[in-house]
Amino acid sequence: MEYIQDKKKINQIMLIFACCYMVSYITRINFGAVILEMATNTGIDRALLSLSVTGSFITYGTGQIVSGICGDKFSPKKLLLFGLGVTSLMNLLIPLCPNAYWMLAVWCVNGFAQAFMWPPMVRMMATFFTPEVYSRSIVRVNWGASVGTILVYLIAPVLISLLSWRAMFVFSAICGIIMMFVWHKGSPDIPADAVFVKHKRPTGNASGLFSPLMLVIMLSIVLMGMLRDGVTTWMPTFISETCNLGNNISILTGVVLPIFTILSTNVSEWLYAKKFSNPVLCSGVIFALGSVASLVLYFLSDKNIAVLSVLFTALLTGSMHGVNLILIGMIPPYFGKKGNVSTASGVLNSCVYIGSAISTYGIAVLTKNVGWEKTLLVWFAIAALGTIICFACTKPWNKQMETEKEA
Repeated sequence: MEYIQDKKKINQIMLIFACCYMVSYITRINFGAVILEMATNTGIDRALLSLSVTGSFITYGTGQIVSGICGDKFSPKKLLLFGLGVTSLMNLLIPLCPNAYWMLAVWCVNGFAQAFMWPPMVRMMATFFTPEVYSRSIVRVNWGASVGTILVYLIAPVLISLLSWRAMFVFSAICGIIMMFVWHKGSPDIPADAVFVKHKRPTGNASGLFSPLMLVIMLSIVLMGMLRDGVTTWMPTFISETCNLGNNISILTGVVLPIFTILSTNVSEWLYAKKFSNPVLCSGVIFALGSVASLVLYFLSDKNIAVLSVLFTALLTGSMHGVNLILIGMIPPYFGKKGNVSTASGVLNSCVYIGSAISTYGIAVLTKNVGWEKTLLVWFAIAALGTIICFACTKPWNKQMETEKEA
């Protein structure tokens, strides 16, 4: 199968993919955005409510592996349509749940359904686009995630004020249903066994994914996930409790995060393309920036300065999104020769959500028992460890690439 060369067609496909990824975020992060209001309105302990988010991260991470394997064997377009349909239904069911345990069950199913979006989409982009266009498309599609996050944090306070937190899930479900029709009508499809005419990808296995080097890199991805999603989920609560702001205003501060994410993903892609061809080294540099941001947050913890707290929290999460772009977006094509792009994407992305599951519940427990100041110190330790791991893997990665070129 030839790469698509028509620029108009390429931009059209990118737009559809970005919109789909935007909706996947709207239907996934909405729970975390309104969790503080849910706790206030229902009287359910926030740690208990956070189990739903944690559970969805676990099923999302597990589903990534299943989705990744399926994405290399079945129609990616149909897999995405399945994910959109199920996540829309789960969002409609959440307002009907009588307690936190029903919410946990429903949101776990939602997490598994969400997993059937990213790995198949990565395979489609790797199939349709040249390596240069692929790198650009990864950034553009990630813009969709940022726009989705902005919409959630802008719309959630409005819906809470006018109606209730339940309205947020109904709104999200409607977005998902609309996207199903757009995806079905507008997105292209590829045969499950499609290969490039000029760049054939022979069938292989994913054993290279589990080499010692890749296992260490996966650990750094777990650490990145702990910060990216854990901090994003609990930022409104952090700002509310440390800066004495109301629930709605605290939720609204979450708009800053995706703005920084857009900037950081663009800078990260530029660093990768122009300065560091080694994705692990590039990630180490971005991890280091996140370490500095988390350390500054620690020293600001007793100052109660909302603007600076929001700024450096956004810088921290933006840095982690940059690391995510490089490690999750740029590494899977290295497995293209073995025909396992989707599988590699699924396995690596599952590592993110191992970290997400740990931190989403862990931060709730930490803040309840030791307070925000020591929790911020834990954030710094995680970022610093990720930095060290990435820098330590730089030379082994270069060596592995040289070995593969010679082979």
